[in-house]
Amino acid sequence: MRAAPLGIDPKAHVGKPGRRPAHRRGSISPAAEPRPLRDRVTPTEGRNSRPLRVVRKRAGRRRQGGPPLTSGRLADSSLLALALQPHAGRTGAGLNESSTRWRRLGPRREEVRGWSAAPRSPEFYFLIVAWCVPCLVSLDTLQELCRKEKLTCKSIGITKRNLNNYEVEYLCDYKVVKDMEYYLVKWKGWPDSTNTWEPLQNLKCPLLLRQFYNDKHNYLSQVKKGKAIIPKDNDKTLKPAIAEYIVKKAKQRIALQRWQDELNRRKNHKGMIFVENTVDLEGPPSNFYYINEYKPAPGISLVNEATFGCSCTDCFFEKCCPAEAGVVLAYNKNQQIRIPPGTPIYECNSRCRCGPDCPNRIVQKGTRYSLCIFRTSNGCGWGVKTLVKIKRMSFVMEYVGEVITSEEAERRGQLYDNKGITYLFDLDYESDEFTVDAARYGNVSHFVNHSCDPNLQVFNVFIDNLDTRLPRIALFSTRTIHAGEELTFDYQMKGSGDISSDSIDHSPAKKRVRTVCKCGAVTCRGYLN
Repeated sequence: MRAAPLGIDPKAHVGKPGRRPAHRRGSISPAAEPRPLRDRVTPTEGRNSRPLRVVRKRAGRRRQGGPPLTSGRLADSSLLALALQPHAGRTGAGLNESSTRWRRLGPRREEVRGWSAAPRSPEFYFLIVAWCVPCLVSLDTLQELCRKEKLTCKSIGITKRNLNNYEVEYLCDYKVVKDMEYYLVKWKGWPDSTNTWEPLQNLKCPLLLRQFYNDKHNYLSQVKKGKAIIPKDNDKTLKPAIAEYIVKKAKQRIALQRWQDELNRRKNHKGMIFVENTVDLEGPPSNFYYINEYKPAPGISLVNEATFGCSCTDCFFEKCCPAEAGVVLAYNKNQQIRIPPGTPIYECNSRCRCGPDCPNRIVQKGTRYSLCIFRTSNGCGWGVKTLVKIKRMSFVMEYVGEVITSEEAERRGQLYDNKGITYLFDLDYESDEFTVDAARYGNVSHFVNHSCDPNLQVFNVFIDNLDTRLPRIALFSTRTIHAGEELTFDYQMKGSGDISSDSIDHSPAKKRVRTVCKCGAVTCRGYLN
């Protein structure tokens, strides 16, 4: 779990008994689980999780429970091709999970889950024992295993053509021998045992060389409490601590790139997501799953189907969905919000006859800006910054997560307080029944920090789900936000623009523990509660 966002002191918390404690991210009163994107399933045999085997025996010999086997050969020599199939839940033809079957192959060529069987005799049998369990091994580890055993598997990208290919993944170490510079190379898709020392003239990877020296310089600059040390040019070897840091940084860079690719595969909006950490060695969060919309907890039903829609030809000038709900159209012709905080937004829905270019379809299209999840330098964990200029009053992102009951939110909130994290957002636009928990399931907004002088404002949005107990939470810019600037919102702000006082304990009998705010804004309140 990441560190407390900006403005949160993990060692302090206050909450009013029976009311909303300070672990809430905000309030909007007006006045089967997704898995990380990776190869997930590996058939195994027995309890020891060994690769799935194909048993072949001479004709006339029997195995308990099966018919005689005749000799045959496999056209594909890769014994891991069957075990490394990345398709979750698949088993062999005619097989169920945790099952044992005999499969008879005739004289013709036949495929069994990627195996090509070309029997020499009229009849040919396979005994396949399959238990399908989630595979937690990374793709690189599987590739390294294949190359180590000199096996091919198209499912993970190892073919006869590239089996013996060598590509520099990162540089591990440095030394000088007889006035010649050498670098220890980690080869992509190969185990560490195959790392080799290569002369500088053989390396055609200027980017990796630049990263190597940048990491070396950063490490030397961090020692002795930040006092910069100029590296000596006549050093012929690196100290083990420096080499270890360089390797950790290279592995972190690869892990963050994979996470960035995963986030962009899962998102459904136009804007790109980037990940950056130039501060420490923290990698991707281990228990976070990217979602694009609310995920209801068991027992909660989200009806995402509107009961009526407009028939406008031009929603900007005609009586549209907002008018039917008794409010005005939220946007102007420049797609900027023009209503005050606390006023709900009613966008056109799936039953409306207007097209996707309707001026009243903004939030439902998702963010159009490229954003970067970055590691903050003030010790507040991850944050989010924009990579492009955002005009004032523009839609930036939606706050999504797991929808839970308020009772469950109270229970989780106590656990989150002990960890110094805050991801709960109360859906109290009209009632006080549900809360959005973005701790485990969420989108980019999961990483947005708090500020007493925020540049984002909360608005309640209704599109297909018109249940006033379950509004969607949209974040709009309050001013022009320049490229590179961090995005923040006030965790204690209501949809009306007022500061929530629900978390403040006014009881004189109980001494409150104040949560120190670390946002650093000029108008900082000093305390979050």
